[in-house]
Amino acid sequence: MKAFYLAIAIGSIFTLSAEGAVAQTTPAPTASQQTSDPAITPNGAIGEVKVIDAAGKQLIIKTDAGSLVTVVLNDATTYMRVAPGETTLSKATKIAFAEVGEGDRVFARGMVADDRKTVPARVVIVMNKVDIAKKQETEKEEWKKRGLLGVISAVKPETKEITISSRTLAGQQSIVIPISDKVEMRRYAPDSIKFADAKTSKFEELKVGDQLRALGDRNPDGTQFTAEKVVTGSFKNAAGVVTAIDAATGEIKINDMQTKQPLTIVVKTDSVLRKFPPADQMGAMMMSRGGPGGGPAGAAPGATAQGPGAGGPGGAARPGGGGMNMQDMLERLPTIAVADVKVGDTIIVSSTQGADPTRLTAISLISGADTLLNLLAARQQQQAGPRAAPNPSAGLGGVQFGIGLP
Repeated sequence: MKAFYLAIAIGSIFTLSAEGAVAQTTPAPTASQQTSDPAITPNGAIGEVKVIDAAGKQLIIKTDAGSLVTVVLNDATTYMRVAPGETTLSKATKIAFAEVGEGDRVFARGMVADDRKTVPARVVIVMNKVDIAKKQETEKEEWKKRGLLGVISAVKPETKEITISSRTLAGQQSIVIPISDKVEMRRYAPDSIKFADAKTSKFEELKVGDQLRALGDRNPDGTQFTAEKVVTGSFKNAAGVVTAIDAATGEIKINDMQTKQPLTIVVKTDSVLRKFPPADQMGAMMMSRGGPGGGPAGAAPGATAQGPGAGGPGGAARPGGGGMNMQDMLERLPTIAVADVKVGDTIIVSSTQGADPTRLTAISLISGADTLLNLLAARQQQQAGPRAAPNPSAGLGGVQFGIGLP
């Protein structure tokens, strides 16, 4: 979200598109890619400060697409700090060059050289990395408290309403979301992996089967959700046993559990990797958050922290009330690195639909997923009846973790 905050702050001032500054997780660009880098315009460049050369009076910034731009400074250069989210310079404060730090986000305004690698800056607008981190954390907590995650099960163009199916450990819930003109809508692009990559969208782009994360409030009985923001995407979930790992390139090979075909999972810097606990530890974790099935300890079967009457904003659990839903559980899992994934591990990966069906760029990846798949498959088999054949991949559709938090 760092690039998004900076673009919002300067977009209306310098007519730089917010979408043009959205983060893209790609390798270092070629010369042609740098030429097309949307964070570099004829009138300036946006990026993160990587090098500060006080003696040489210059900065080196790195755009979100990976381009390196040298910002040339002089005694007439003005430095201004704005808070994340500000859309004008009315509250900007003048600062000294010495107050610019590595990791800060900057917009260097000036006539960019023809090779798009240098900009003599007249003005440098700065967002402090600490301020950005605080805003990110505040926003993340807001989405946790008032957020909703599910899969679109119905779209009604005539009333501009959608119905989502939201999975909890106790079962499915159907929730209706009206989409008014006031709802801010964004959508993941193909091969994008970050919440901040989502582009401005509209109701007509919504499809049954899309994953959805919304910010807003539920009505008292929990059947309707008044949304302020909606983020959607078309995601692919895959599961399989790891057959090979290349930690240097971030590539993991599996045999797809559903298609039986080999898949290459590409792990980028912004991919989120987590590890699911063994069955005995998972049971203890569920009980510590409430009774089996995700409901408060001692509650009737089917009661969940997101069910009607949960009492918290957007259906969140009341403090001390116990209970958690599937997404809450997944987001509480410990994060790991590629090196922590081993050959023979069962993993689940979520990605957007890309150009190459044999290569998936991981948004989220869960290792040790056999426990989770068995849990979900057992629930599916229970619903289907005793004659249904066991199928470990049957519960894969119940894992909704493509759209992460900001």
